[in-house]
Amino acid sequence: MDRRDFLRFLAALPLLQVGSAWGKRTPVNLVVAHGPDPSLLLPQAFEALGGMKRYVKRGDVVLIKPNMAWDRGPEYAANTNPQVVAALVRLALDAGAKRVKVFDHTCEDPRRVYRRSGIMEAAKRAGAEVSYVNPRRFRRVMIGGEVLKEWEVYQDALEVDRIINVPVLKHHSLARLTMGMKNLMGLIGGKRSQLHWRLGESLADLAAFFKPDLVVLDATRVLLAGGPQGGNLRNVRRMDTIVIGKDQVAVDTWGARIFGIEPEEVSCIPIAHRRGLGEMDLRRVRTKRIGDVP
Repeated sequence: MDRRDFLRFLAALPLLQVGSAWGKRTPVNLVVAHGPDPSLLLPQAFEALGGMKRYVKRGDVVLIKPNMAWDRGPEYAANTNPQVVAALVRLALDAGAKRVKVFDHTCEDPRRVYRRSGIMEAAKRAGAEVSYVNPRRFRRVMIGGEVLKEWEVYQDALEVDRIINVPVLKHHSLARLTMGMKNLMGLIGGKRSQLHWRLGESLADLAAFFKPDLVVLDATRVLLAGGPQGGNLRNVRRMDTIVIGKDQVAVDTWGARIFGIEPEEVSCIPIAHRRGLGEMDLRRVRTKRIGDVP
């Protein structure tokens, strides 16, 4: 079982145990778009993918999960660009979503992070429900992974119909890069630092459990060093690029390419690929490019 099975049985089972499901490798569509204005770029990118209605159905409750962990302004590229989040909220609502939720399990004081990142204000203006993570709403469930057998997962992430994972592409001192799979750590509780001992395997376990319906990688501003929290504008480069796809391995592989490193240098990518969670050979991925993609 995975997150979708969890939703099917949540009402019937008081204590859910979720088994592993590594999935089958299937052909994917992926869009890499380049342009200075996310509010204009994202609708174009989704049109190339067949529209947001391909992923969000009328009446869905949607979680848009940004990287919103650090007490930094948008210019520092430590968190997801608030313009990207707001554009996705509007697209999901226009596609018929009943509710759009935005939250993250922050690494620093959530009130400061939500405000200074700019995400709270931008997402609310776009029509989202923005909430702080409630420590009482973590629930220990069976992950069924190779490393993570069970862990504390945020209840709200288990109850939505769709998860749109919206990481920012940036340097990370332990993981080399943080992208889609790493961003899923914001949906769990417990002693998250324990995952660092076998980080690649743990992230692949989370990717198999949550299976986001879509990954939107924000590479509009990229933190090249000093990650994950950043703080030095000299380490930030404007790249004005967004990568969108259902295949979380392919999206993270593209992120490594944009950053200028081999995907094998990000341990979770080859591990997830070997488990059948996605494709890291970009020659096998049907990719649409919009604009002057770097």
